[in-house]
Amino acid sequence: MSTASTQNPVILGHSNQNGQLRGPVVKPAGGQGSGGGSHQTQQPSHMKQASSTINNGTGPSSTQLAKATPTANTVIKPGDDWKRNLTLPPKDTRMRTSDVTATKGNEFEDYCLKRELLMGIFEMGWEKPSPIQEESIPIALSGRDILARAKNGTGKSGAYLIPLLERIDLKKDCIQGEIPLHDIKGVAKANQVQMMVLDEADKLLSQDFVVMMEEILSYLPKQRQILLYSATFPLSVQKFMNSHLSKPYEINLMEELTLKGVTQYYAYVTERQKVHCLNTLFSRLQINQSIIFCNSSQRVELLAKKISQLGYSCFYIHAKMRQEHRNRVFHDFRNGLCRNLVCTDLFTRGIDIQAVNVVINFDFPKLGETYLHRIGRSGRFGHLGLAINLITYDDRFNLKGIEEQLGTEIRPIPGCIDKSLYVAEYHSENGEVKL
Repeated sequence: MSTASTQNPVILGHSNQNGQLRGPVVKPAGGQGSGGGSHQTQQPSHMKQASSTINNGTGPSSTQLAKATPTANTVIKPGDDWKRNLTLPPKDTRMRTSDVTATKGNEFEDYCLKRELLMGIFEMGWEKPSPIQEESIPIALSGRDILARAKNGTGKSGAYLIPLLERIDLKKDCIQGEIPLHDIKGVAKANQVQMMVLDEADKLLSQDFVVMMEEILSYLPKQRQILLYSATFPLSVQKFMNSHLSKPYEINLMEELTLKGVTQYYAYVTERQKVHCLNTLFSRLQINQSIIFCNSSQRVELLAKKISQLGYSCFYIHAKMRQEHRNRVFHDFRNGLCRNLVCTDLFTRGIDIQAVNVVINFDFPKLGETYLHRIGRSGRFGHLGLAINLITYDDRFNLKGIEEQLGTEIRPIPGCIDKSLYVAEYHSENGEVKL
């Protein structure tokens, strides 16, 4: 099979859905995530862009709030009805799991944030802080170093973006945002940077990037604050913490590794049966949006072409594509222009698309860490999701090993999957299953 060759090499497929849930992709009405929902909201006019984090993801979901820098040092006054004129998105009534609802009952107003920042938070559809945000925001505002571990899709990005934006002082005479990267490359000085945030710290402190992180850190002043966030923390992170963090406040909200709202299944197949099995899943599942993972760029393109030939709408994305093409595919998929996305592990981190309710591992990963990040693309911010793994004879030991490593159960796929496990419309507003 030859690779796809089209006028637009990153967009494949037809408009018809050939058995999949028809109609426009259903977008979440509002809500949190690692930086906001998949809905489109008009950016408040009183907000400006800021860029102060190191993020191993490419998705705008973790940067939308970063565009909301307060323009003045105003604070909330008693009796000030500032919420009255807010433009709020529709309320998200989907069921949420205890991954994000098991909070202490705090409100964003409790943290004495600037009015403009609070306005931006509420206009993004964020209502109350998630558990990781409750633990992290007040400590980060105090200036203390943080080592935080929480599940994918539980609001980690908001946990550091909110205090980061709160602490920006626009009166300082230094670059703080709105300047194109190419204009400050090789010119900008980091001697006034007060905070360094490493999101997906396990990846950024791996052998591939740790030297770069050490070099960046050398340009920062001695008195700085370092915040590390990730779902997994290998020894490399511990070593970095011991060397560079000063009495860090440690947060661990990982009683279990996998998201509670994601149901996991496997199907034993031969390599030749995989495409047929995928076609069957497409015809039987009620897919809002799906992400399908392959283990190589070549297999991504081959599978995307095959899915397109079967009559399903399909985009694909991998690391060998040009950055501008990847950005366009991500933007279009996030905005609901296509139902299915085939990709490599490039898409496992820093990506928050709350409309995705199904993840399919067309090729099963070899590492538990990779599996954890893949299935975390569904069930974002406490919502429901489905993870289906196509397992060959050679994958059987990896399947067992990952189950033991993550302490989770991946069950055989049943003949009929209960839609209440992954379709939000089957639940009422109070989380009960509709019969």
